[in-house]
Amino acid sequence: MSGLNVVRVRLLITGRVQGVWYRDSCKKRARVEGVGGWVRNRMDGAVEAEFEGPEPAVARMIAWCREGPRRARVENVAVEELKATGERVFRVR
Repeated sequence: MSGLNVVRVRLLITGRVQGVWYRDSCKKRARVEGVGGWVRNRMDGAVEAEFEGPEPAVARMIAWCREGPRRARVENVAVEELKATGERVFRVR
């Protein structure tokens, strides 16, 4: 990752995003993109995720989250920039 700007973001994804394989699909996509972080369901029906990695890969993850897996209906994706922590593994919480 040398020479690339490493960024970290937190996303709050709302809509029909639970019970549609969103987290598992997100994990698979994050591993393809080579980003670290996590994804989890929230009690309010939203999905929350953090991604860390090269700026272009994180931007592709944000774009993917706006669509989600085939059965999802994403209504909104709120993005918050965070300080990078060096996280390199992606997991479902």
